[in-house]
Amino acid sequence: QLQLVESGGGLVQPGGSLRLSCAASGFTLDYYAIGWFRQAPGKEREGVSCIKSYGGRTNYADSVKGRFTISRDNAKNTVYLQMNSLKPEDTAIYYCGPSTDTLCALLKPIYGYDTWGQGTQVTVSS
Repeated sequence: QLQLVESGGGLVQPGGSLRLSCAASGFTLDYYAIGWFRQAPGKEREGVSCIKSYGGRTNYADSVKGRFTISRDNAKNTVYLQMNSLKPEDTAIYYCGPSTDTLCALLKPIYGYDTWGQGTQVTVSS
């Protein structure tokens, strides 16, 4: 059974950094495109970044481009999101989810994916 577990969130001051991890179990991660998504209070979930299968191309939302970096370590079956120069508007619960190489370009998860994990809370505040 495909399972993804997010970790690494926390409270950080504006301008600070965090690295989120998305650990997979029950399947080999490098077969899949994996995306990071976030949901702020009162808002819909939005795509933040995505990395195509087999360590392929990456994609970022305009709001995080130049500040966030997505990467994968297939040996550890984990995808990371390095977040630098954090802003208060980055505050949200961050989730990872499977995508496809095509949907990655749109920062969308697999259609109908509904087994989201608990996510990891990121709070940017002074």
